[in-house]
Amino acid sequence: VRGLAGAPEDQRAALAAFDRWPTWMWANEEVVDFARWLRAHNGGLAEEERVGFHGLDVYSLWESLREILVHLREHDPAEVPTALAAYRCFEPHGEDPQEYALATRFVPAGCENEVVDLLARLRGQAAADGAGRFGAWQNAEVVAGAERYYRSLVGGGQPSWNVRDRHMDDTLDRLLAHYGPGSKAVVWAHNTHIGDARATDMAASGLVNLGQLARERHGADRVVLVGFGAHRGTVIAGDAWGADQRVMPVPPARDGSLEDELHHTAPGEALFVFPPGHDRPDLLTTALAHRAIGVVYHPERERLGNYVPTVLGDRYDAFLWFDETTALRPLRTRRVDVFEPETYPSGV
Repeated sequence: VRGLAGAPEDQRAALAAFDRWPTWMWANEEVVDFARWLRAHNGGLAEEERVGFHGLDVYSLWESLREILVHLREHDPAEVPTALAAYRCFEPHGEDPQEYALATRFVPAGCENEVVDLLARLRGQAAADGAGRFGAWQNAEVVAGAERYYRSLVGGGQPSWNVRDRHMDDTLDRLLAHYGPGSKAVVWAHNTHIGDARATDMAASGLVNLGQLARERHGADRVVLVGFGAHRGTVIAGDAWGADQRVMPVPPARDGSLEDELHHTAPGEALFVFPPGHDRPDLLTTALAHRAIGVVYHPERERLGNYVPTVLGDRYDAFLWFDETTALRPLRTRRVDVFEPETYPSGV
């Protein structure tokens, strides 16, 4: 999207290479259209003013390690042994995160020491030359975040959720600093990551999320959290982690839920911007069940779950409403390998 040397002319070529389940999350026609628009937008700007497109999550540990090795071999050969030490620590696990997570039961530190050493070196180099070494530094942060994430999986789902969202928050802050004073970011993620966790039952379970952390770090007056909702329609999902993707029906929302209320009172498509202050309508201050659909979905069981108690006006600053939603158009339909263990909670 930034039109740098060596980039493919067609964004479809880059997205078609994305082969990590669930591929449809990014490798779809809607992202192709957006990426083409963004490249055209960037075409009229100086290189330092162009908008980037970055990932925030902890996935791609092994891919990131390989990118670090390529970078160091070309730019810092003396640091290659440090990266190789980290790579060889993970290598016996055959790029299987589940196997690595289980191995840390018996060796609690796992590859932590090697990763910390690698990260410290690349962090220092990036500070000295942010533009030239930022990519290698960010890949090292992904390796460190992924190592913590996989290790936390052994203890159960909830700690691993917090590791992921804190990693995303740190990455967002690092990107804003990299782009310089006055830079802005638009983050695309599920409602469960974006909407402030303190306005849901997540907080009672000790969970935090990106929306909450961004408000805490940058100030609520500098962050706009936007939620999405729909009453019915279709969605792409799998019926189990790693299952084939398929178009599934989204049944009409549960009686008394937020989506049910909006279905009966709102236009078919609407943007709601919530006013500050205390004089707010009940819709913004009452806890209502708010639907959450994840990459694993069972429409027939939806009324038994998939709803998060939510105080709408506290969870978001604005809300995009579509009475009927339509599934994404994936670039591919063939089955792909599953490189990652199931995230918590995959259903939302």
